[in-house]
Amino acid sequence: MTVKEKKENRKMIVKRSFLAAFPKTIPIMTGFLFLGMSYGIYMKVSGFSFVYPLCMSLAIFGGSLEFVAVSMLLGRFAPLQTFLMALMIQARHLFYGIALLEKYKGTGWKKLYLIFGMCDESFSINCATEVPEGTDKGWFYFFVTVLNQFYWVLGATLGGILGTFLTFDTKGLDFVMTAMFVVIFLEQWLKEKKHYTALIGVLVSAGCLLLFGADSFLIPTMVCILCFLTVFRKPIEKAGGLS
Repeated sequence: MTVKEKKENRKMIVKRSFLAAFPKTIPIMTGFLFLGMSYGIYMKVSGFSFVYPLCMSLAIFGGSLEFVAVSMLLGRFAPLQTFLMALMIQARHLFYGIALLEKYKGTGWKKLYLIFGMCDESFSINCATEVPEGTDKGWFYFFVTVLNQFYWVLGATLGGILGTFLTFDTKGLDFVMTAMFVVIFLEQWLKEKKHYTALIGVLVSAGCLLLFGADSFLIPTMVCILCFLTVFRKPIEKAGGLS
């Protein structure tokens, strides 16, 4: 096979990988565009230019963390608290990474971006999908990841731009973050046969709120929940309380 033929074959494999990955991301696109626009509008009504959601969605790419980051930007300078908050919110990605060690082996330079661009949705697709024949696994995983980030960046940027032209009262729009976490909680509640983990979360949150107050309870809550789940993991698993 000549050098030219090898290049053509390589281009064909990359194209097939993109065409195989794109349909898998279509359901993610619909959700990310809507939620991303909500985030962009939320940032705009909080006083930030559309450049902020654009840059943050490119650099952070963590939906829950990006919503929380708005209040961090508006609050006092607290680098340690911000670091701990980001670590606790995104800590699940440590376990995602372990689960994908084997799948991402041999993906070359793309592995660095696959690590950076990992999100819940990309993890679900890349973990569960068998790479189709005639495609390259590295490129398939890459396109799934880059497409999902593109949808989020596009939605966030459009929301930031559209927020400039909104003429109706946007008071209360920041409730979108609360609503998102409520939906996540309810989804987890419905998935669990027994609700030990959810009850731990609710009771610990209420206790820390009373002890530390509304401005300082979040970090202690996350630390306490992590400790409780670590200590009681085996009993909860035996009782069927972890999905």
